[in-house]
This record gives sequence, structure tokens and C-alpha cells, in this order.
Amino acid sequence: MSTPQPATPNPSTAISVQAAPFRLDWSARLMLFAVLSAIFLAAMDQTVVSTALPTIARDLHGLAHLPWIITAYLLTSTVCLPVYGKLGDLFGRKRLLQIAILIFLAGSALSGLAQSLDALVAFRALQGLGGGGLLVSAIAAISDFIPITQRGRYQGLVGAAFGLATLIGPFLGGFIVETLSWRWIFYINVPFGALSLGIIGLAFPARKKTPTPPLDLIGGLLLITGLSALVIFASVAGSTHALSGSGPWFLLAFGIGALIAFALVENFHPEPLLPLAFFRYRTFTLSVIISFFVGLAMLGSLSFLPLYLQDVRGFTPTDSGLEMLFLLFGMLGTSIFSGRWISRTQRYRAFPVFGTLLISVALGLLSTIGLTTSLWHIDGMLAVLGVGLGMTMQVLVLSAQLSVEQKHLGVATATASLFRSMGGTLGVAGFGAVFAHFIGGMSLSDTTAGLAYQSRIVQALHVDFRVAAAVSLGAFGCAWFLEEMHHLLARRSTISDDDSAG
Repeated sequence: MSTPQPATPNPSTAISVQAAPFRLDWSARLMLFAVLSAIFLAAMDQTVVSTALPTIARDLHGLAHLPWIITAYLLTSTVCLPVYGKLGDLFGRKRLLQIAILIFLAGSALSGLAQSLDALVAFRALQGLGGGGLLVSAIAAISDFIPITQRGRYQGLVGAAFGLATLIGPFLGGFIVETLSWRWIFYINVPFGALSLGIIGLAFPARKKTPTPPLDLIGGLLLITGLSALVIFASVAGSTHALSGSGPWFLLAFGIGALIAFALVENFHPEPLLPLAFFRYRTFTLSVIISFFVGLAMLGSLSFLPLYLQDVRGFTPTDSGLEMLFLLFGMLGTSIFSGRWISRTQRYRAFPVFGTLLISVALGLLSTIGLTTSLWHIDGMLAVLGVGLGMTMQVLVLSAQLSVEQKHLGVATATASLFRSMGGTLGVAGFGAVFAHFIGGMSLSDTTAGLAYQSRIVQALHVDFRVAAAVSLGAFGCAWFLEEMHHLLARRSTISDDDSAG
């Protein structure tokens, strides 16, 4: 395997700013529909569940452990991303997508049958193993049949699929909880999953058999172990265990040790799970760092907003889901616009710069909400936040892909998604620990708590949003140093020429 080496772009290899006209044929359109349907399935599950979490926690008597319902899914969906990305590059994505959907559906059905919080957390972890592979394989698959100069447009459609799923998800989740049962938010995945499975089987061609390369099993085990230990540390350190105890610190040391061992193994394996040479590329490194910051700020802070809307403002699950539409409308529109603009102009850098700035401003203003804050204030800030996210999330995946060769697209996509998901997982775990610290075992049904319980929720949100705003400002600073698209295309051409010559 040729190790990627950084190269200085040659101006003579620069790509024209104007992309040639491009149209998908019918087979490529069917493949695109298959990819978007898979993304829609996984994205809708996350938003359907979010508005029902307070109801689930109360029904299973586990409000203080609410973060674990989210964290279990995010943990497993995060740690499996590099494995799916590498296997997709080596063996093709059709079979991986089908396996991921089957695992996802099994986890969904079992989650609906769960009779305790512990069982639900375990089944959500299984569901995450499928959901993570489904997302990264589907997003990377777009790059298998879309030219690189047109990829921004279709990455924008990926963002639109996320937006559409999250537009429908909160409302659907609230409606199902009120009219049927929270269990049906998991059962509903089955028909959607069956449809996606059928489309993928029909649309994607079978991959030709190739010699099986050596798999990086030790590296995969070390990475999964290290990431899992770090997430569990963040989850338990501020809630069920005191930081003065030895348990959390042992987890932290164990996780860091496993990641150091992973880095050492990757330097010597012929087919590393994550080639560390990629981090020599400035834009690749910045893309994954910004993705981490954005994931932490977004998921960490917003995951608990439905609890505020329902337990402080008295919203029904359906109404709280509808409030989140302001965020999603902003994200949907700007995701499509940014993708089309990038494909037409071959420039992308302005979007993450302005997007992260808008995210920081919106989160800072959301940190001022109180018990009686005007809903127009909340809705306006959610819309601004959505615009910032739409300008940022899928564009960062594109910039990471542009930084590496075509044959490494799965790894690049998985790495950007890994850092964003890892940020979100640590954000949910860390901010959830803040929530657990403030509310303890209190609940709205406790008549002796009343206003004190609601005030604690508001105080926890203040801390969460302020920290998230500060993190987003860090992402804004990093975005200024991203390279523009023509520089990345020129370097890509240089690397490919070097490999062909070798």
C-alpha cells in the first residue's frame, strides 16, 4: 500500500473554477435514492426518539439516567464508524449497507419490546451498531458514482435528507407517543428499513471479487476500546461516580493508553484502519477538529431542550417536536443552497467560517432562556442555529474527502463522521452529567419540587449552552485556516500522479 504523502499544489494542475454540466443517468439516480433513503432511516430514528425521551424515562422510572438512552446509541454508532469506512473501501458498500440495516432493524424491534431502562439501553446500543454503519457507508457511497467537482451539490442533498428526516421525526415522535405508545417510535423503523433494504439490493451493483487484504483487527479493537472507555468516563464521572474515586480515572487512563497503542499499531500495518499520514494534511485535520467541535456543541446542548419545553413550558411531546422545526427549516434550506453553490463555483471555505460563527451566536443567545422566555426568542435562535449547521456539517465531510485520494474516501468520510459523532457523544455524556448534577432524582411529578425542579433545568441549560457556544467559537477560529477547493483538487491530482508514477 502506498502511504499518502503531502504534496505542494502545482498551479499548472489547478482545476477550472467552473464545473462542466452534469446529469445522473437512471441507474445513478436509483443509487442516489437508495443512499438518501438509508440516510433518512437513520436520521429519522434519532429525532423520533429525542422528543419521546422524557416520556420513556418516566415510564421506565429512569429520569436521572436519561442521557444513557442517547449515549448508548451514540457510543456504538461512533466507535464502529472507522471499521465500516475501511471495510467499504476494501470490499464495497452494498453488502455493508445491507448488514447495517439488518442490525439496525433488530435493535429497533428489541428496543420497542424493552421492559426496563437497562434493557432499552442495551438494545439502543445494538441499534447504534447498525445506525453508524448505515450512515457512513451511505454517505461514502455517493462518492463512488458522483464526480468530485459535483460532489458538493449531492452532499447538500445528504444534508437535506437529514433535514427532512428531522423535520418529520420530532412531530412523528410526539404524535406516536400521544396516540399510541413510545414503543412504536422503534417499531416504525421496520417498514422504512425494509424499503431501504429492497432499494439498495436493486440499485447497487455487486462488487467484483478481489484478493482479501490483511485486516487491521488489532487496530480496530484498540480504537473501539479506547473510544468506549473515554465515552463511559465522560458519562459516569459527573453522575454516578465522584471524580475523587479511582474508577473514572482508571477508565480515562485506560482509554488514552488504548488510543496510544492504536496509533503505534497504525504506523506499521499495511492496511491501517485510519492512516495517520492523513493528519499531515492541514485541511483534513482541521475538518475533523471542526466536526468534533460542532458535534459536541450541537448534540450536547440540544438533546435536553425537549425536556425544558415539556417540563418547564408545559408542552406536549408533539408541541415540543414542532418547536424544533425552526432549527430544521434553517438547516434544510442552507444545506441545499450551500451544496449547489459549491458545485457551481468550486468554492466552499466561506460556509464553515460563517456557519460556525452563526452557531456560536445562536448558542450564546440560547444560554439566556429562562422560565418565561418569549417563544419567538427561542424560535429565532433555533432558526439561526439551523442555518449555521446547514452551512457546516456536510461541507466538512466534503472538505475531508477532497483532502485524500479517491480510494480512501470511505476512511475520510468515516473519520469526519467519527469526530463529529465522538464530539456529540462526549457532549451528550458531559452535558448529561451536568443535568444529573442539577436535577438529581427530582422530577415534575414530585409535588414537593415544583418550581425548584424547573429552575434546576433552566440552570443546567445555561451551563450547557454557554459551554457549547465557547466550543463553537473554537471551531470558528479553526475554519479560517481551511484551504480552498482549487488547492485541494490540485494536491489531489499531484498525489494521484505520484502514485501512478510509482
